[in-house]
Amino acid sequence: MKDPIASEWRRRFDELLPLFGHRNWIVVADSAYPTQSRPGIETVVTDEDQLYVVQMVRDAIAAFGHVRANIYVDSELGFVPENDAPGVADYRRNLDAALYGLGVKCMLHEQIIAKVDQSGEVFRILVIKTKMTIPYTSVFFELDCGYWNAEAEVRLRQAMLASVPG
Repeated sequence: MKDPIASEWRRRFDELLPLFGHRNWIVVADSAYPTQSRPGIETVVTDEDQLYVVQMVRDAIAAFGHVRANIYVDSELGFVPENDAPGVADYRRNLDAALYGLGVKCMLHEQIIAKVDQSGEVFRILVIKTKMTIPYTSVFFELDCGYWNAEAEVRLRQAMLASVPG
């Protein structure tokens, strides 16, 4: 029999990803990640392995041409000792392998939360809470336009400025 919790989070994710675009976020969170109070931040729960969910989100984003992701992880994760959080070394290795070549950025946890919170003022955020019980393991996918990049935007703005009579 299919797990209804697993089915619900995946159904919700599948509904939202086509709607999401530049400035939306998907957070694959550990089990202690708080429910945030902003109306634009939606939390769903899964009993799935966190690395499985990270890989599934990574692959789903890659399959959609309209978005790509800037990926953030907590800087603190690199300093969590194995004796305080058994399994953290294996998790770090597996996460590095899962996100290899994707230009993951490390940032302090509070700074990432502040970015998510600020985006949640205007844009929708999906938090997928997993059964992970190692601290500082949440993975943050900040969606960006898949068919436009920062360099193209700079060229556009320069062209606009150059066309202004002056």
